[in-house]
Amino acid sequence: MKNVLKVSAVCIYDHDGRLLTVRKNGTDKFMHPGGKPEPGESAAEAGSRELSEEVGLEIAAADLTLMGVWHGTAANEANTDIEATVFTAPGSWAAGSIVPAAEIAELRWMHLIDAADYEDLAPLLTEYVLPRLLSA
Repeated sequence: MKNVLKVSAVCIYDHDGRLLTVRKNGTDKFMHPGGKPEPGESAAEAGSRELSEEVGLEIAAADLTLMGVWHGTAANEANTDIEATVFTAPGSWAAGSIVPAAEIAELRWMHLIDAADYEDLAPLLTEYVLPRLLSA
C-alpha cells in the first residue's frame, strides 16, 4: 500500500506570464512552491506559509484562489502518492524579486507553451496542472 502525502502548491507568475517552478535540495524534479500542511493548518494557510519560507513571498491565505485538488504520484518520494491542493496567487511578480530559500535549490521560470520541452517536471504539473492551465 502506498503512502499518501497531503500537500499545498501555488502557481506564481512573473510579469512576462511565466510560471515559477522550483527544485528542492536533493531532488531532480521541478514543481510548484509548496509543501505539507502543519497540524491545524488549512491548505491555503500551508500554501501561504510555504511561499514565504521557500521563495520569500508574503501572500495571505485568503488571497489565494483554489485551482483544484488532484491525486497523483509523488515526484520525489518512492511508493508515495500525493493529494495536492493547488492555488493561484494574485497578480504577477518581478522574477528577480523571488529568491530560493529554505530547501529550495533552484528556481526556474517557464512559459506554459514550452512545458513539453522539459523532461524534469513533477507529475502533478504534467498530468494535472499544465493541462488545466493550457486549456484555459
